[in-house]
Amino acid sequence: MTFVLGIETSCDETGVGVVADGVLLGDALATSMDEHARFGGVVPEIAARVHLHAITPMLEHALGKAGIAFADIGAVAATAGPGLATAVQVGLAAGKAYALSLGVPLHGVHHLAGHAAVDVLEYGPLPARCVALIVAGGHTNLLLVGDLARDPVVHLGDTADDAGEAFDKVARLLGLPYPGGPAIDRVARDGDPNAIDFPRPMTSPHDPPYRFSFSGLKTAVARHVERHTGPLPVADVAASFQEAVADTLTRKALAACRDHQVDTLLLVGGVAANSRVRALAEQRCAAAGIRLRVPSPRLCTDNGAMIAAVGDLLVRADSTPSPLDLSAVLGGALLHASVSQSVTGSGTFE
Repeated sequence: MTFVLGIETSCDETGVGVVADGVLLGDALATSMDEHARFGGVVPEIAARVHLHAITPMLEHALGKAGIAFADIGAVAATAGPGLATAVQVGLAAGKAYALSLGVPLHGVHHLAGHAAVDVLEYGPLPARCVALIVAGGHTNLLLVGDLARDPVVHLGDTADDAGEAFDKVARLLGLPYPGGPAIDRVARDGDPNAIDFPRPMTSPHDPPYRFSFSGLKTAVARHVERHTGPLPVADVAASFQEAVADTLTRKALAACRDHQVDTLLLVGGVAANSRVRALAEQRCAAAGIRLRVPSPRLCTDNGAMIAAVGDLLVRADSTPSPLDLSAVLGGALLHASVSQSVTGSGTFE
């Protein structure tokens, strides 16, 4: 059995996890969210500085929970991208240092693969084929996934804009605090999701079936707020916006499952913690006879456990480790869970 250390620093969370044979043994998470709140979004340099201070304590906490020593680690997995440049570099550098000092393999991991792989920690191995809907702050993706350690990932559709950040920007329009996702989810519980007929982006017959864009929806909310006279019904606006997002996401995800004869949908990423997105996905999957797998909310957001889960899959598949001079890959589509294999296998990372 190999103890795999996972490190995640792609944005504002410093996550460390330990996984062995598909079992999460220990993890720890620090966030710099409060330091970004006054700016209404993540400031990369602040995030990077917090990572530098937090990564060693998080490592110690995760190892303590797992009941193992640093010397027991048999492989290291670190997010190598995509993400904020300075933030990714901190975790990747730490991963290289740990792997080198221990004399163990390093695996540079694609951040999106981590979101998909974390599901394994709660539900066991993935089916032979499934559709993954990954929805987080900077991206929305529909992927056709097989064996994450061995098979290429097929991109069905991605976002044309800033995706999950729509929650933060709409929250600001409504005078709600940062981060916007939890704030909108909380306020929307007292609102009417049918009060305002906001558009469902890219759902007309002529639109790409699996492509996402939320810029127009954000604009529609802004225009509604501007035109409104009198006290703004914040709960109704929040609930109606949230319903438009949930409807769009689940509609496209179910279509992807039907079109590719897949009977399992993974719903992962930070926005998968949204109560309405989860509820509507459950309702529509049940009606369509599709099994829905959604990790617990704490594993939906960025964390070290998800990166350790990918590393564990790669180790058990005897995948080629990454070189210690691996560079961070700050953008591009997910081709393979291992960043180095994605780059080598494709000749480019686009």
